[in-house]
Amino acid sequence: MDPIHNPFNPGAGSPPPELAGRNALRERMRLCLARLRIGRPAKSLILVGLRGVGKTVLLDRMILDAEAEGFINIRIEAPEGRSLPAMLAPQLRLALLKLDRIANAKDHAVRGLRALAGFAKKLKVTFQDIEVGFDFEPEAGLADNGDLAGDLAMLLEQVGLAAKAASNVVAIYIDELQYVPEPQLAALISALHLCAQKQLPLLVVGAGLPQLRGKMGAAKSYAERLFDFPEIGALSLEDAADAIVKPVKEEGADILPEAIALIASETKGYPYFLQEWGKHAWDVAAQSPISAKDVQDASREAIAALDESFFRVRLDRLTPKEKEYLRAMAELGPGPHRSGDIASEMKRPPSSLGPVRSSLIGKGMIWSPSHGDTAFTVPLFDEFMKRIIPDRNAA
Repeated sequence: MDPIHNPFNPGAGSPPPELAGRNALRERMRLCLARLRIGRPAKSLILVGLRGVGKTVLLDRMILDAEAEGFINIRIEAPEGRSLPAMLAPQLRLALLKLDRIANAKDHAVRGLRALAGFAKKLKVTFQDIEVGFDFEPEAGLADNGDLAGDLAMLLEQVGLAAKAASNVVAIYIDELQYVPEPQLAALISALHLCAQKQLPLLVVGAGLPQLRGKMGAAKSYAERLFDFPEIGALSLEDAADAIVKPVKEEGADILPEAIALIASETKGYPYFLQEWGKHAWDVAAQSPISAKDVQDASREAIAALDESFFRVRLDRLTPKEKEYLRAMAELGPGPHRSGDIASEMKRPPSSLGPVRSSLIGKGMIWSPSHGDTAFTVPLFDEFMKRIIPDRNAA
């Protein structure tokens, strides 16, 4: 099989050749935007799921879908250590400049740019990482009080008014939303609440780890009424098969049913892993059709590639105590596990492990599906921990 024509594309956020199993969510997003455009209410969406389920890929496909319909899109990623105002300000400026070119929206867009200037200049004292160009002088009293919640609400209101005047929608897409500090997240939720109350065509589409639902609820109690939280999970057997079979057939090749079943079993249906196994099965196969033997031989290569990239990059961020905690979790299996059981496995009192657990949650390595439970945010990480640290006493 010619590796040049290998259709599979494992990589962080890399679009797969076949986005299987996500059409219902894409249609849901299309309806939200279409309703907002005609003045009907629609909830913002927060996509939640484990690592490797394709949240970023789906977010980016939704943006492409929206661009094809002429909507105005803002896309940011929320890395650790950067403020939300710093990420939003430059992108909001671009959105307002687009709206400024539409005759009916020009006055509102200019006022939005004045609001942005006041917002950035006043909050620069608090959030020193804000860097944005100013197209107009600030307007006194417009988004310049120095209070993030109030100023952001006023700024997004101006953006929403400009979008309404243009008969358009501004959609703000935020990846890795769980890294936004809770006070800043609360300000964003509050601002969106105001826009919803005023029926302005502006929404947020976020993506993040499962703990994001609880974090947003803690930030603002009404978050669950303002957002829908569709869970992005592993693919069904049928969708997993489509993710493998369709790209292979489009290249004029074939794959045997038993090979498809083995890939689905090895990957548990997780999209990132499907791409990894598909890539290596194609490269291993001498000719079409790809067989179960090809998949078995490819599994060693796929696991090694995951260990050195997808898994390793997360392990390298951890302290020795954090690695010890995760290795104890792995000994208990995929999870979720009771915190007390993990402590017993480590032969430590549960209270002594609170800081380590909190640190791992903050780094996005684990989450709490329910009170007292702990689970990995990375699928199959328990198996990786056993491979990388065979002797748990060496953790």
